[in-house]
Amino acid sequence: MKRVIVDLTKCLACKSCELACALEHSGVEELFEAVQRGLKPKARRLVLNLSGKAMPLACQHCEEPLCVDACMTGALTKDPETGATVHDEDKCVGCWMCVMVCPFGAIRPGAEDKIAVKCDMCPDEEGFACVDACPTGALIVCDIEPVEAKGGE
Repeated sequence: MKRVIVDLTKCLACKSCELACALEHSGVEELFEAVQRGLKPKARRLVLNLSGKAMPLACQHCEEPLCVDACMTGALTKDPETGATVHDEDKCVGCWMCVMVCPFGAIRPGAEDKIAVKCDMCPDEEGFACVDACPTGALIVCDIEPVEAKGGE
């Protein structure tokens, strides 16, 4: 399963990943076009400044996601093939249970449409917009094997 991991020693908090993510999900190719059209693209990756240190946040697509269990409408599901935690915006009612239970703070309430916002792993693209935009190589794509739960012995 593909995942984006962060090398915190390389992150400059430039927010290029945030901007690229927002633009990728805006439906247009140019930032200025999005602004001119009055679109407010929503970044699914967020870079915080915590005590002077950069902390990029995005959905970790947990093996056993608490957000999926907390979602009362079934808007959040786990894709068995990709391992991605998938959000169906059409089913989301904005109850924010997913926001409350996410241990990483990676799901945020959408401002205008009241729909939860989280990383979707750029399903329509070959790569990841955030990784491609990172000027320092702090975001890295890697293959992660799922961890098998061990039964009691």
